[in-house]
Amino acid sequence: MWQLLPPAALLLLVSADTQAADPSKAVVLLDPPWNRVLRNDHVTLKCQGDYPVEDNSTKWWHNGTRISSQTSSYIIADAKVEDSGKYECQTGLSALSDPVKLEVRVDWLLLQATKWVVNVGEPIQLKCHSWKKTPVVKVQYFQNGRGKKYFHRNSDFYIPEAKLEHSGSYFCRGIIGTKNESSESVQIIVQGLGTSQTISSFFPPWHQITFCLVMGLVFAVDTWLYFSVQRHLQNSEEWRNGKVTWSKGP
Repeated sequence: MWQLLPPAALLLLVSADTQAADPSKAVVLLDPPWNRVLRNDHVTLKCQGDYPVEDNSTKWWHNGTRISSQTSSYIIADAKVEDSGKYECQTGLSALSDPVKLEVRVDWLLLQATKWVVNVGEPIQLKCHSWKKTPVVKVQYFQNGRGKKYFHRNSDFYIPEAKLEHSGSYFCRGIIGTKNESSESVQIIVQGLGTSQTISSFFPPWHQITFCLVMGLVFAVDTWLYFSVQRHLQNSEEWRNGKVTWSKGP
């Protein structure tokens, strides 16, 4: 059966079988969902992935170095600056996750967001987080230096549907005790629908590019063989009135 299939069909079958055999990637989730935290905060990183029946161990990496934890949740009870960096995980039946970046800052106030790049129509949630959850009053959120929202008591700033004009530099300010404190400014990017899809369509994954190149090469070889055989037949046969007369040779 395999001998009857053309090379292009064989390549398609091999490619489909290879993709089906690739395990899905594990996913690292943050709880709470902020990737910027303050010193002494409590952070839990959770690894989601498939496990074998009798093995629920999890591998963790911090900045490319394997760490000792083998549980599905990696807990940072008292965050330090050196805990900053990229975290990855892997389960028994999953591929290595994409890295998740954690930033541990030292300050009185820190502006947090669930996402720093959002699409038009998606919600934006900002939090003016204080060190050790110290009470903050008269909290203001600013975009590009202009006040956007005021709360007498500290509350999250929530935008139900993001628009392009919501892109910009944000920070928060509030009173802690008798001092007026401000967070660092951070950038929120709102992109139009289809922006990420358009970019990815111009830059397809490397394995798709390789497959297309191989298919193009196979097509070119098959075409060359076809015309080569046709030329050979035309040189060795004479077509007259729909009948074939074999030549006697040179």
